[in-house]
Amino acid sequence: MRWLKPSLRGSIYGLLGHSVMPSQSAMESSMEDIREAMLGLLGDQGRNSYPHVTRRIRYAGDVQGLWYLRGDLMAVLAAMEGEAHAREKLQSVSRMFQGLLPSSLHSRPSPLVN
Repeated sequence: MRWLKPSLRGSIYGLLGHSVMPSQSAMESSMEDIREAMLGLLGDQGRNSYPHVTRRIRYAGDVQGLWYLRGDLMAVLAAMEGEAHAREKLQSVSRMFQGLLPSSLHSRPSPLVN
């Protein structure tokens, strides 16, 4: 039954919008890079003032978990620096998720933005 797992996993991954599944080591490396970038955006002030967000980012178990934590990170950055500045900073982190998530989880352009 071991021979069935990779092809089944690859098929499901393909249905979710990916043509090639990233290797486990590439996924882990990317995940750590994203985690460090998110913690870097918080800075010392954010890590000290919002330890619950820091903890959630540090111990997120997968890339999808980090993706969903962008909202918490946005709220913290907006509280510290303003929404416009927070949105600019968060764009760099959002780009790091390219190729790691199903297409249904990617940000879509808003019809409200010109």
